[in-house]
Amino acid sequence: MPEQKTIGVLFIDRFADWEYGLLAASAVEWFGARAVSLTPDGKPVTSASGFLLTPDRSAEVGENADLDAIAVIGSDEWAGDAPPDISGLLTAVAARGGVVGGICAGTLALARAGLFKDVRHTSNGRDWISAKEPGYPGAQNYQDVPYAVADRRIVSAPGSAPGTFALACLRTLYPDPERSGDFAQMRMLFAREYAEVS
Repeated sequence: MPEQKTIGVLFIDRFADWEYGLLAASAVEWFGARAVSLTPDGKPVTSASGFLLTPDRSAEVGENADLDAIAVIGSDEWAGDAPPDISGLLTAVAARGGVVGGICAGTLALARAGLFKDVRHTSNGRDWISAKEPGYPGAQNYQDVPYAVADRRIVSAPGSAPGTFALACLRTLYPDPERSGDFAQMRMLFAREYAEVS
């Protein structure tokens, strides 16, 4: 039996409720992963809809040596005046070959950590990320697309793409060709509702 992977999902106040569900649930249900919730200081946070989330742990590097992947969930707070600095954790996960993902404004945390320097990436728009984080390393690698982008082990997505974000994160974490059927089925399920809407 393959070793169980551990995926950290990082939240801050006013996190986007719709951006993590497909990733976390698919990782656990389809791939047998363990999903753990993190906040920068280990304290509860409130979502955009007002739901209260009590995390499993903080974003301290020492608490997270077991993470095979981390996904930073979007929030308007990432673009605020005093966003939390989680660069230490993101670079630690990346340095040991883990998958680091960011969706929506969560991509700002990856940009600030320098993780886009040598990889193709996307966000909520070229002008948007450039205005929020002017001159970030790797800005020239921006991909203006409406779906997730995975390059090496860095995954990024606009906030409107939680389905392709989940797929890209999991494909990167589980590169085994034998899992290709699982990804094809996931893609079909995620896309089916749109194919039938007129």
